[in-house]
Formats: sequence, structure tokens, C-alpha cells
Amino acid sequence: MTENEKKPSPDGSQAASAQDTPPASGDDIVSRFLSGQGAADETPAPENPRCGFVALVGAPNAGKSTLLNALVGSKISIVSPKVQTTRSRVLGIGMEGDSQILYVDTPGIFTPKKRLERAMVAAAWQGATDADLVAVLFDATQKRIDDDTLGIIEKLKEAGRKALLILNKIDLIRRDRLLELAQEFAGHGIFTDTFMVSALTGDGLQGLLKFVAGALPAGPWLYPPDQLSDMPERLLAAEVTREKLFLQLHQEVPYATTVETESWQEFENGSVRISQVIYVQRDSQKAIILGKGGARIKSISVASRLELTKMLERPVHLMLFIKVRENWSEDPDQYEAWGLDFNA
Repeated sequence: MTENEKKPSPDGSQAASAQDTPPASGDDIVSRFLSGQGAADETPAPENPRCGFVALVGAPNAGKSTLLNALVGSKISIVSPKVQTTRSRVLGIGMEGDSQILYVDTPGIFTPKKRLERAMVAAAWQGATDADLVAVLFDATQKRIDDDTLGIIEKLKEAGRKALLILNKIDLIRRDRLLELAQEFAGHGIFTDTFMVSALTGDGLQGLLKFVAGALPAGPWLYPPDQLSDMPERLLAAEVTREKLFLQLHQEVPYATTVETESWQEFENGSVRISQVIYVQRDSQKAIILGKGGARIKSISVASRLELTKMLERPVHLMLFIKVRENWSEDPDQYEAWGLDFNA
């Protein structure tokens, strides 16, 4: 079997092969990726640094994660066309001049019905409460301001918080419609400044960056200047695989899944072997993820492995297993791993 071939595992899932090489001693490649270790030179702190938190809030699928990745300059938060992809708070660290900008990508804010949804929305509001600046992101291609966004505006009013307005996806809408939207939002009285951007193409981002950098409070940087995020390495790898599930599955199935990284083993040849479990709630969902003859799980595994290989700049051997755990969404340990409040 070649290095890139897959074979079914005993429980019917697909696993990537890995070379039988002894593990190297404790060199954590993902921590280096996230922390920026290995940079050629250390950047000295400026004489007058600025640092602060910027909460990106908005309705589901407004483009918060795409914007975060664009502002940081690297993929930190997973993205899919489906709503409610982001489950936990994700911190992205960006630099602009003498300012260190700590972007908090929050789950979309909507009316929650289940425990996990309540915890996600609570995390989003906590991110907004703690932030130095709040930026409300809105998908400008919508025909009207949706109820979820109006609810966010009303709650910010109640809290006495001012906010920035970011109209996203301007590459897909006429200029006159953008001006109408800006005027409509201005009527709510909480927005101090309005920015029109395309997180996908990068249009308008430089102006947003410069404004935010100048608006942050004076203070020392909280992270090394090359660090990209504070996300734990196992969670980062699990999130990449969960993104592929959202991209390849439909209806309720991706929402019924979660991914855990069970083991992380590095080898002297520079490669890494990652073993993950995809938990589902029912046997029928397991069959859907497996696909005919294991075709779908193989496709998910290949897509995830390729992205992790690109992200880590070294070979990745990914082993995926599927297990049924009916009540995984009621497991307090899961919430702790995501940084969510189980009792929200």
C-alpha cells in the first residue's frame, strides 16, 4: 500500500496510512504554527504599543470567519456556506503598525432552541461584552435587515454599547443599495463608523484595519507578534476535519457530528500522524458519512489531510474513525473543550 492510500478501519471508517517510524521528541509543529516560533527574527515591541479585543458579531453566515481569516492573513477559523458552522469563540491575532489586534470570531447570534445553541449564543455575547470594540457584520446581499441582526442591535442598545458596522460582500451588490443599507443602519443610533468590505476579495479591508488599529487602547501586546491564534493544536486539527464534514454533508447530518483528536504522533522524518474520531448521534448518520463503499469518508479524509498538510507544511497521515455517541451534545466535557458554558 502506498503512503497516500486509504483502507477501511475495523469499524468501517477510513484511515490514512502512516510510516512506521519512531516518534520524534516533543516538537509540537502546530504550536509552532500558531505561536509563530521559528521566525527568523524577533520583532521588538514598539515604544507606544496598542492592544485590544475586537468582537466580530453578526447573524449566522454573515461571513465572520471569512473576515477573520482575511484580517489575520491565515486560516484560523473554519468556513462553510452552512449557517452555525462556528461553535466556539476563536481568537485571531493580527498586527497593524504598532497595534496588536485580537479578533474574537464568535458563533452566529440567533434564537437558540437546544443546549448547544444556547451555549454558542452565550459565548458570542460574552465575546461582545468583554471586547474593547464591537463590530457588527452584515451580509449586504440580503434583501432586508434580518430579525437576528435587529435583535443584536437591540441588545447592544440595552447594554449601552456602540459598535462599528461592517457591510460585507460588497463585490456582489450595487453601490446604491449599499448606501441605502448604510442609511438604514445609521437610523438605529448605535453605529459610530461604517465600513464596506468584501472579506473574500479583500476590498475595503485596509481602511478597516487602519481604523481599528488606531482605535485600540494603549497598552502592551499580549502575544508574540508572529502568533496567529491561541487555539489548542488538537482542536485546530479537529476543526479542519469538521469543516470538511460541513462542506460534504447536507441537511441535519453535519450538525449532528463532532470531531475529537485522540492522538498526535510525530516522526523523525518530519511527518505527523493524527488520529481522530467523528462522533454521530445515530447509526443512520454513520452510514451517510461512510458513503457507498467508504467513498465519502475517504473524500473527507483526503480533503482534511491535504489542508492540514498545507497548513503545517509537512506530510500528515490522518486516521479517521466514526463512532455513535447518541448524547455527545449533552456531554459537559465537550463544552469545556470548546470553551462553552454547559449551563448557559
